[in-house]
Amino acid sequence: MYTLGDIPRCGAMLWPDNIAVVFEGKRFTYKQFNNRINRFANYLIKSGYGKGDGIAIMADNCSKYLEVYFAAAKIGMRVTPINVRLGDDEITFIVNDSETTLFVVGDGYEEKVKKFKSHLHLTNIKTWITLDNPLHGFFDYERLVEQSSPSEPDLDKYNVQEDDLAILMYTGGTTGLPKGVMMSHRNALISGIATALQCGFTKNDSTCFVLPIFHVSWWPILVVLLVGGKACINRKPNLDMIFKLIQEEKCTHLNMVPTIYGWMVDYPDIEKYDLSSLRMLSYAGSPMPLEILKKCIVKFGNKFIQGYGATETSGAIITMLVAEDHFLEGEKSKYLSSAGKPGINARVKIVDEEDNTLAPCEIGEICVTGKHIMMGYWKNPKLTAEVLKGGWYHTGDMGYMDKDGYVFMTDRKADMIISGGENVYPKEVEDVIYAHPAVKECSVVSSPSEGWGEIVRAVVVLKPGEQATEQEIIDHCKKTLAGYKCPKAVSFWNDLPKSIVGKIMKKDIKKKFWEGKDRMVS
Repeated sequence: MYTLGDIPRCGAMLWPDNIAVVFEGKRFTYKQFNNRINRFANYLIKSGYGKGDGIAIMADNCSKYLEVYFAAAKIGMRVTPINVRLGDDEITFIVNDSETTLFVVGDGYEEKVKKFKSHLHLTNIKTWITLDNPLHGFFDYERLVEQSSPSEPDLDKYNVQEDDLAILMYTGGTTGLPKGVMMSHRNALISGIATALQCGFTKNDSTCFVLPIFHVSWWPILVVLLVGGKACINRKPNLDMIFKLIQEEKCTHLNMVPTIYGWMVDYPDIEKYDLSSLRMLSYAGSPMPLEILKKCIVKFGNKFIQGYGATETSGAIITMLVAEDHFLEGEKSKYLSSAGKPGINARVKIVDEEDNTLAPCEIGEICVTGKHIMMGYWKNPKLTAEVLKGGWYHTGDMGYMDKDGYVFMTDRKADMIISGGENVYPKEVEDVIYAHPAVKECSVVSSPSEGWGEIVRAVVVLKPGEQATEQEIIDHCKKTLAGYKCPKAVSFWNDLPKSIVGKIMKKDIKKKFWEGKDRMVS
């Protein structure tokens, strides 16, 4: 198995009658799933698409999303998944920057994308396809599939290699512009295989998939399809629908961000559902607040696994805290505050500012190397060289490794904020706030939150004689930014702390909100 396209192809050969995907009452065996993938791949071939071309897809979770992903992989096309929560300017930048020529849109986003098409914002798009609802000027996905052949594309003819670019996934940038993370087929497969091995997934497992497929957190789907298991897909994270799907499909695995686990453990009607089939509960996106984690372990049992990774690591684990390390009491309970030990696919080290490896318990930047590390940033060799210095991915996260190999995160070097599992880069938000006519200075930092772990907080200094309210600043941001990037709170200060050369001391600002906490990250 060398490419992402081999996953459904091998599944159809090894487990043709096993259920591969369940979505909104529809069930697809591996054979049926692979046939649909082939049909779309053959449409793409007939339309003149092939190796090196790009597809952008904007949709909620659905089985067709996966078909697009794997069909593209079979013929060497790259996929750029679009975060549905992004603003128009962000989407325009990503689609144009990625040099995508085909755009696929799902249920609920047709009118938004139609506006892009009519206003000619997306300059490279030649073909427009709707997954669900017919729209003038767009091809209907289901008709294309029905009219195409289910035969397997010729592997030799399309010559897709493991080191070819498979996924171009954009993540927020410290400069304010999203960065295109290039993942090869090998990157993605190593990510899935390593996780399957370390967590012990088998063909008897089924994942209840909740998080967005457009995010790197789509790894549970890859893992279960690699081993012949079942992917049960939720369109959106509705708790009743999640619990119902787990009960009906006897799901054995659930992966969510800490925020949703917090909602789950306090959900008043949870006892109505039979969730006894679950044997693994994994969480990622940010460390889980300790009190929420303890409540979850008491409620659901010690079935929890924490994965620490990044888009740049193809979603693969840098470190993992296994269930056996989730101690509630005693000396080993300190591990609940850690990110666990390096994954079997990764080598991890802690370095100082000169890139020297530090001794145990010394704080520095967390770095990782392995075959799961991205190919680099799209059209940005300078940043690629900086981040992949010496063949090691420099995460920008600060922490230390103890003598037993457990990694503890202490802060984020680049001041990135993770709120509800979404990455927010302060400069992007600051640039928008600075555009407000009443704002003199601002700094965006994280502050602690019971429900979200951490939230985006803006600290603003107003111009002399000017006035603005908290809601006014938030509404100003909402005009430009995705909702999750907008401040949830705004503080107004007379001055911001600065260094001797006039640089705003963001860390000092952040400290004001994290006083009394043992670390400046939740």
